[in-house]
Amino acid sequence: MSVDVATATTALRAQWDRLHDWVEVMADPRLGRESSVLAGWTIVDLWAHLGRAMDALAVCTPAPAGTVPLTLGEYLGSYAGRAADVAETTRQLAAEHALDPVGYVTSSARQAFATLERLGPGDPVVQARRGPVRLSTMTVSRLLELVVHGDDLVRSVRRARGSDAVPDPVDPGALALVADELLAIVRARGGWDLEVADARRWVRLATGRVPYDVDALAVALQARYTSDAVPDLGRMLPLL
Repeated sequence: MSVDVATATTALRAQWDRLHDWVEVMADPRLGRESSVLAGWTIVDLWAHLGRAMDALAVCTPAPAGTVPLTLGEYLGSYAGRAADVAETTRQLAAEHALDPVGYVTSSARQAFATLERLGPGDPVVQARRGPVRLSTMTVSRLLELVVHGDDLVRSVRRARGSDAVPDPVDPGALALVADELLAIVRARGGWDLEVADARRWVRLATGRVPYDVDALAVALQARYTSDAVPDLGRMLPLL
């Protein structure tokens, strides 16, 4: 992790503001019946998941002194075993807040930012639902959720409406930060000297949003030195 709490918080606020400006799209009740690009999830399920993601930050508490925090890669690695549970909880939240999905997610975000203000401006170890992490790590993980699912949402809504007219809810700066942090995990594990060439394509590959393809990877990433090549990361991806 190379991002401090202040930088991560600024990016999270920018990404949330971009999503919040987009919420009138989610006020369309017809979307509740439409499937998203994630199998088994409706578009409103996806929106409700943003509230759950921000709730996870809102409930963080200071960890006991001496607690060893998980890295971002370790924290994200805990997602895979909980996929079914996350999906079921998300559907329950979507049903519970069906009358006001926008209000639920907005309230969750407000509480998350209040927790950030309370625990910051330093970078303490905090107890999150999946284990202890630095506050900066937790904030970046929430940013990743908003960026990845913001991209899921816009693809889903554009598909449902048969139009590209829906604005993009993903903040470019937030996308770039998330792309760099995901690549940092790969570099730490393999030692490769790589750079992000196409942030959105890389984030989709790294998070399993699109099938792994070596040609797509060669567009998403580039070696820092022209004498090197982009390695085949098929056994490493997706990261979550």
